[in-house]
Amino acid sequence: MECEFPTINSNQDEIREIFNIVKTIAVVGLSPDETKASHRVAKYLQSVGFKIIPVYPKEDIILDEKVYRSLSEIPDRVDMVNIFRKPAVFNAIADASIQRGDVKVFWGQLGLVNNEASEKAKEAGMIVVQNHCSMIEHKAL
Repeated sequence: MECEFPTINSNQDEIREIFNIVKTIAVVGLSPDETKASHRVAKYLQSVGFKIIPVYPKEDIILDEKVYRSLSEIPDRVDMVNIFRKPAVFNAIADASIQRGDVKVFWGQLGLVNNEASEKAKEAGMIVVQNHCSMIEHKAL
């Protein structure tokens, strides 16, 4: 797999604004394994007041929240999609985020970049962050 440099990304002011407008975060790839980054980040975001919605192919409950198999299954509003999956699936996640119509932020975690999917999300009106950890960024603010 070839690494991409993020050509679409938010700056610190936009990231600060994200945490002011976001209330609900769908965490795509939220593992039930407490040692995984997705679990630690989601648990932190939940502890500081964000509503976390796990999206994972298995499990029924993670972090005391109902688990959904896909973004399209989530009945609640989703402000941000926080992605812990390989960049190869970002296009499908971008498409699902666009179809929802309520997603404001498309966030690829640290080390994760897909410029094509990010361009799609940006064109649909979403704020895009790539290759940044939402927990690290929130703590820095």
